[in-house]
Order: sequence, then C-alpha cells, then structure tokens
Amino acid sequence: MATFAHAVNPSLRAKLPYDTDKDFAPVALVARSFNIVVVNPNSGINSVADLIKMAKEKPDGLNYGTFGPGTSAHLAGELFKSLAQVKLTAVHYKGAAPAITDLMGGTIQVMFTTVASAASLIKAGKLKALAVTSAKRATAFPDIPTVAEAGVPGYAAESWYGLLAPAKTPPATIATLNKAVDASLHSPAFNTLVQNEGLIMVGGAPETLGTYIAGEEARWRKVVTDAGIRIE
Repeated sequence: MATFAHAVNPSLRAKLPYDTDKDFAPVALVARSFNIVVVNPNSGINSVADLIKMAKEKPDGLNYGTFGPGTSAHLAGELFKSLAQVKLTAVHYKGAAPAITDLMGGTIQVMFTTVASAASLIKAGKLKALAVTSAKRATAFPDIPTVAEAGVPGYAAESWYGLLAPAKTPPATIATLNKAVDASLHSPAFNTLVQNEGLIMVGGAPETLGTYIAGEEARWRKVVTDAGIRIE
C-alpha cells in the first residue's frame, strides 16, 4: 500500500533501493485524503487571511509543526509558504501528538495536520480549523473552506493510498486485485474511514493510479527543489 511518501521520496532522497517508476505495477487508487490547517483558538488567528497577515508582520514569520521532514504536514506547509509568499519555519516532531501538544501550548503557531489527529480536538474546541488542504471542500467538513477559497489561489495538497504490485505482475492478476479493491471500497468498514479519517474513496482502473502518481511526483518535486529539502 503506497502513500504520499512514494511520490515524494525520489525528490527527497538521493538513493532509494528501488526505482519508483519501473519496479511497480499500479493496481488501484484506493483513496485520497486531505489535511486541515489548525491553530490555537486563543492565537488571534481566525482565518487564513489572519494567518498570512500575522506571518508577514513578524520579522521571522511563524513556526509550523510537522510529523517529520518530507511528510504531508511538512510539504503542505512549504507549498503554503511558496504560494502565499510568507515566511514559516518548520519545526519537526516525531509524530503528530507532540506537535499538537506544542500547538495547544503556544510553542508553535500552526499545523497542516491530518483529520485523524485533529478532528476530535476541533470538535472539543481545543483547536481551531482554518481550512482544508484539498482542492474541493470536504464532505466531512462542509463549513470549512479550502485554502484556495480562503485566499491562496491554486493551493491543493493531498495525501493518498494506492495499491501497487511488483512490476511484470500478470495483467489478469492485476485485474483480479483491482476488482477486489473496488468491491472493498463500498463495504461498511471503508465507509467508517470516510467519516473518521476524512478519506475520499476513489477506485477505478489501474491506469488511474499510474497517472496520479506521475502527476504527484512531478508536482512535489518542484516544491521540494524550491525549498531545498533533502533527506539523507
């Protein structure tokens, strides 16, 4: 099961023990997901416009938390910096939990975090959601605007899950697996993930995943290169 990392690792790492483009056969794009831009409710930041204004007013910008270098939370922040033309300093943590703890404590000012890590805290009023990072509004959070709607045109950052097989897997096997994935996506178990994890189920032909990965790899390569990010 490949994720966001599969498409960005070729840009982040000088050496990989495999060839991303040649060693895998796409089976199915299982689901896409989005992150949520969250702040401390007492921060005085009530919108993406406020976030941009505050970042521009501070000489060193603001600090944003991530789950580690190269993660979706990190690159979503770097994309925001680039498109909004603001200065944000990434503070890397070993997971979402310690980053969110520091966000609620005021050590950092913003996060581009996952639905699973933030939904219950948003509901409890411990975090304030400013926007979702997807290109369109999320069904699970219809009242929260996208980052693009909120003032950063062209912004979109997604996480995803895609099933891959080894290269040269027989087409008949790929077809059988693809059919099984499509059936699974309509099961009650997957329906709970739509609500609890903020997932958007996709499915479709194997070629859909292949095209999607190629597009993501090219798009994030530019973000990684422009930001000078490298993981050794």
